[in-house]
Parts: sequence; structure tokens; C-alpha cells
Amino acid sequence: MNISYISRRPFAWIIALVAALGLASCTKSFEAYNTDNTTFSEDELKPDFQYIGAYFPEIQSSIYYNFNNTTWEYQLQQNLIADCYSGYMMSPDPFRGNINNLNYSLVDGWNGYPFSLAYAHVMGPVAQVARKGAREAAPDFWAIALILKVEGMHRVTDIYGPIPYTHYGESTTTAAYDDQATVYHKFFDELDTAVTNLKAYMAKYPGKKPFEKFDMVFGGDYSKWLKFANSLRLRLALRLAYVEEARGKAEAAKAVNPDNGGLLESPKENVMVSGFGIKHPLNTITSAWTDISMNASMESFLVGYNDPRLPLFFDPTTEGGLGGKYKGIRIGSSVTAKPGYTGFSTLAYVTANTFAPDAPIQLMTSAEIWFLRAEGALRGWPNMGGTVQELYEKGITTSFSQWEVAEKAPDYIADATSKPLAYVDPKNAENNAPATTAITIKWDDAATFETKLERILTQKWIAVFPEGQEAWTEYRRTGYPKLFPVVNNLSNNTIDTRIQIRRINFPLQERNINAAEVAKAVTLLGGPDTGGTPLWWDKKPH
Repeated sequence: MNISYISRRPFAWIIALVAALGLASCTKSFEAYNTDNTTFSEDELKPDFQYIGAYFPEIQSSIYYNFNNTTWEYQLQQNLIADCYSGYMMSPDPFRGNINNLNYSLVDGWNGYPFSLAYAHVMGPVAQVARKGAREAAPDFWAIALILKVEGMHRVTDIYGPIPYTHYGESTTTAAYDDQATVYHKFFDELDTAVTNLKAYMAKYPGKKPFEKFDMVFGGDYSKWLKFANSLRLRLALRLAYVEEARGKAEAAKAVNPDNGGLLESPKENVMVSGFGIKHPLNTITSAWTDISMNASMESFLVGYNDPRLPLFFDPTTEGGLGGKYKGIRIGSSVTAKPGYTGFSTLAYVTANTFAPDAPIQLMTSAEIWFLRAEGALRGWPNMGGTVQELYEKGITTSFSQWEVAEKAPDYIADATSKPLAYVDPKNAENNAPATTAITIKWDDAATFETKLERILTQKWIAVFPEGQEAWTEYRRTGYPKLFPVVNNLSNNTIDTRIQIRRINFPLQERNINAAEVAKAVTLLGGPDTGGTPLWWDKKPH
């Protein structure tokens, strides 16, 4: 796809505009859907909650963005950022003459999209739901809005650091930034409200599903939304392990408290978005545009481990001479013009049809939660539900069940010899690299804390695929798995090749229209506005 054209398209910078309009119209499409195309007044729509429910498909479709099925917006929101920085994917397209995000020459015209899309299509509609009176009139709907808001916006703060959050919509001229600690603390408060509201509704109206017709995830089942809220809290609690461990431990205790409704445990509870015509953007990016392929790090681990999930994640090569093997591209390589590397392994859309056009979009898996519990237990946090080994192995078996290869899990778990492989680029030996680690699969209770942590995070990284945003975030937090560094680092010494990219610069449009607040945000960040400055929770020594 022609990214040089896309990068010149204007942003949907509505944060100040929405505030100026008193949050009166989030998007034209939803106002039209909610009023113009019907003969019903808002009062007439209240009995079936259409007056607030109509905003939710937009919100759910915009976290992993493909609300309009345009796909290129997702490509800039996540695919050419986190999907590649996570070690999952790499592009065979030499965008901008191989001067782009993938070798740390950060492209301002690309990197504002995680910000603009989230404020236009998550924060804006949630604010509309609030303006319609959902807090009081439909506290169950408000609970879902808060869960989705936290799920959507934690991704944004984990990309940039400080963001506008607690004062969103208060000013008609500026968007006030919060430091990341304040944002995270607000997330926990909002999850408190969501859990309280859902528990109260379920106790008063057991079995009722008023949200069902708007639900793209759980079919209106509030018990699963409650588990999602608790699981999201556990995810964010572990994020605090190196910066506010006492707070993280306390939030984890809330998450695992059975009185609060439980956690995601099985693949049937995975958080997957589908319906309302949404298409999986990775299908188009892979099959039609040939813009994304396997990352060399995935080849190293999955091939090295003889992982049964490999053919469900990726298609084998079509490159002559490679014999249908699996071959990735190392991030930061100077790829040649297409079809140079397009014959290397792509996301699985041919042999396994994993990335079919109508495939559901994954936000969170139950396997991830078992690995979070394993890490919590490793850290000595109470009530995680088993020993570290039991929880680690449960994470693996749950992931294998998700991918319908459960019968192969016992042999995989018992494998004490398979290791990640060195990388060999058959087109350019300059991209070759030795294996980054010798970590094996089988649990070893006599290993050091760091070896145990690496083992947990490596298997968690595989299980989270293809959700690159969470994988990149956890890599930055823990240093695991050990990924191949970029071949060419064009950051002008602002990003350390060894520890890799830590964040994305504040958006250019924000620097232009909200300059004073962005200057404050840089102060809150605690370092220069570059890709090398660590975020608030990124405190583990390297």
C-alpha cells in the first residue's frame, strides 16, 4: 500500500473540537445512525437503550482499529509500530526508501494515529455515552464503557507516556496532560466502578442481557465482562511490578478475589471482537498488500521449539530454494523492493486461514491471564491459584487449546532440550544473528528468578500473538523474550540498539495545536521526547 500517500492524509483531531461542542457530536456517522436515519426521538429509543447502545460498536471496533474497514489506519495505529517492535512481524516493503519506523527513523506522519484514532473513536463515544446519562440511567452500560475505555486507552499511554485523560473535555481550547501514574491510578478507579456496577446489576437482574444487541465480544453476558474487567486489572497490576509494587500487589489481590467475579480462564472466554461487518485488517495487509511478514524473532523461537502452533500463525515460504520452510525477516533490515522478501513466511491466511477476512480480532486471551498469575506467584503475590509451575503450564495448555492442538501440549511442556535458533538471511548475510537466548520450555523449579521470569514471559509472548501492542509493552517492562535488535538503527543515537525502542514521540499535530500541554507532558515524561526515553513503569534495570 502507498504509505507515502497515507501519511499526508489529515488526522481526525477532534479532542479540542469535541470539547468545544460540549461533546454534542462524537462522529457524524453515529449521530446519523442515532437520529437522522430514524423517525424516533431519544425518549422513544430509551426503552431498548438504543440512545446509548449505538455508540458501542464504534468503540469496540476502534481499540484494535478497523471501525471503517479502511485497514490503512490500523496499519499506522499498530502494525508498523507495535506489531513489529514486539518481534511478531516485519514488513517486506521498503517504505520511504528504508527510512521509517522499522529502523527507528520515526515517521511523524504515521505515529500520531494511535493517538488520534483513540480519541476520535474511543474517548469521544465514551464521553457521549456519559453525556446521555448512562452513569445514572444505565450503570451496566456505563460499566462496559469504562472497561472498553481502559482497554483502549491503556494502549495509548503505553505508547506515548503522559496523555490527556482525567481532564478530557473540560477545556474548549486545550487538552490537559496527566502523568502516566495518574492515568494508571484512574484506570484502577474506573475498573472499580465497572465491577461494582456489573455485580449490582447481575444481583438485581440475574440472566438479563440488555447489552446483547450491541455486544461484539460476549453476546451480552455480563459475567464475562466482569471477568474481562478483573483480568484487565491483573494485566495493569503487573505493569506496576518495577515502579509501584505495593499498589500492583493490592490491585492484583482485587483481581483474583473470587467475590469480584473471577478471571478469564478458558479459550471460550477470550476477548475477541467480531460482527457489525468488521474485517480483520491483517488479512488485507497480508494477502492483498503483501505488506507484512514473519519477524525473525518468531522464526527463532517457534521453529527452534518445534512449536505446533507455528503453521497456525504463519504460512511457509514461497521463496524458491527455501523448500517451504518458515523464514522471517529481521527488523531493521534494508529490504529490497518487492518482490524481494515477499516470498518469506506471511501470516497464515492460506494453509490455516487463521487471518481470514471475517476472523475475530483478539484483544486478550485467557492464556495471557494464566501467565500473569504465574508471574504474580513468582513474585510472591498471594492467591494466584496455584504454584508457579502449575500456572505456567496452565498458560501453555490454554493456548494450545485455543489453537486446537491441545493433544500436543504435554510433549511440548516436557521438552527440556529445544532452544531458539540463530537467524540466517539467505538474501543478505549482513542480517544474520546468533540466537539471543538458550531458554528452554520445561519448567525448572531450581532455576533463578530471572530464568523463571524469562521462561514465563517467553511462553506468554507466544500465547499473546498476534496482539503486538501488549507483547511490545511487556517486552519493555521485563526485557523478555530476548528479541533480535534492529539491523540498522537510524535514530541518530536517540534509541539504544541494545535495549530497543521504548516509546513513540508525541504526535506532531499535538505539538502544533497543543504546544504548552505537550511541553508539560515532556516534563512529566522525565526525559526527551524521543523513542529512547523509558515510560513510568519501565524501571527494570537493563
